[in-house]
Amino acid sequence: MSSATRRDEFVDLPLCMPDRTHKTAAILSIGDELTLGQKLDTNSKWLSEQLVMRGVTPLVHVTVADGLEVLINRISALAVEHDLVVMTGGLGPTADDLTRQALADAMGDTLIEDEDALRELHQWFEGRGIAMPDTNRVQAMRPTRARCLKNERGTAPGLQGVVGETDVFCLPGPPSEMHPMFETDVVGSLRPEIKILTRVMPTVGMGESAIAQKLGDLMDRQRNPLIGTTASSGVVFIRMRYEGSDEALGATLLDEAKGQVREELGEHVVSSEEESLPEIVLSLLTERREMLATVESCTGGMIGQVLTSVPGSSSAYAGGFVAYSNEMKVGLAGVERSVLDSVGAVSQECCRQMALGGREGTGADYAVAVTGIAGPGGGSAEKPVGTVWIGVAGPDGYESIRQFRLGRDREQIRRRTVTNALAMVWMAMTGKGEMPLLWEVFNSES
Repeated sequence: MSSATRRDEFVDLPLCMPDRTHKTAAILSIGDELTLGQKLDTNSKWLSEQLVMRGVTPLVHVTVADGLEVLINRISALAVEHDLVVMTGGLGPTADDLTRQALADAMGDTLIEDEDALRELHQWFEGRGIAMPDTNRVQAMRPTRARCLKNERGTAPGLQGVVGETDVFCLPGPPSEMHPMFETDVVGSLRPEIKILTRVMPTVGMGESAIAQKLGDLMDRQRNPLIGTTASSGVVFIRMRYEGSDEALGATLLDEAKGQVREELGEHVVSSEEESLPEIVLSLLTERREMLATVESCTGGMIGQVLTSVPGSSSAYAGGFVAYSNEMKVGLAGVERSVLDSVGAVSQECCRQMALGGREGTGADYAVAVTGIAGPGGGSAEKPVGTVWIGVAGPDGYESIRQFRLGRDREQIRRRTVTNALAMVWMAMTGKGEMPLLWEVFNSES
């Protein structure tokens, strides 16, 4: 079914459902590039975070290809099951941008040209000294009972309409355009039924199953706050969520839950706040007015990259060496040639000398070094793919050199190496240097 384009108006109906609260939401992402795996959908994650912060619970993320019938069906089905639908993508000027038509059909409506939106499109192009192509004119189309949302960053206006009794927002796909439109046009229209408060505590050194066993009844799905876990490359995040009408009570209950989690997990809790491991390490270094250096082989600069992605990292990160080849290990990090000849680059002593050389060469208070076999080739029976040594050198002669077996997938090995390297730096600074870490090999001698 496809409705014809025309200019006549339907009976005036509300642009939103003023008496319906928004308790649940569905997020619908549109594009062949998403369903084919050519592009990662980061919009759904961001939208979920924003909705939860404002008391609306997203229940589903749906991704569909560029097809009119499937899009109409998805909008219609989601509108039956949820109070709010937020869509991204499909608002461009080409033939495969079908959101406008799909929304109109789902509403039982037709498309008209919005004069204000068309004028703003002309102004956008004129401001850049470009004549507007005729193909862009379609971006000014909207269902008669919907309204266009002004796009301050691009050419694609958003849309707001009602399907059945459900409010539907259609936002552009590029995050630089979608984020401000959400803040300007969606946030003010939200009518949450409850308050949702969340807390996150990162941990290291324990897997999800071990944490679940430790926390026991605290993870009962009937509790409020609800406590759950998610894992990412060696960091397990304890996630707590309160839902209710009393914000003050929720904050108190979350603080109590944080205390219970810390009591059960002890030294494995890295922070009581939602912070990344690079942020935690850099914050601690900055607080202590100390500096960190990196010497990387198998990670090729990834540790330095995640550190420098944190604003203000220059106050605590001195820099580092990417000593990928043996020659660089000797020339940059001061590894003795005899060590490479006798026990090789992937060894305890090589890692130790890399850490000590990094600290001496940069003058940093701490240096972390990594050397390993990320694969897919290069492994042996004695040193299989996934074998990684990580070493930390610090003040007062501090040294910690550990061996890990981090799997067989190259990128997984490298990500896990970054996590464990930063965890070892944190442990060195907090006096937890003896705490075991995930995937660690004990009683190794080489």
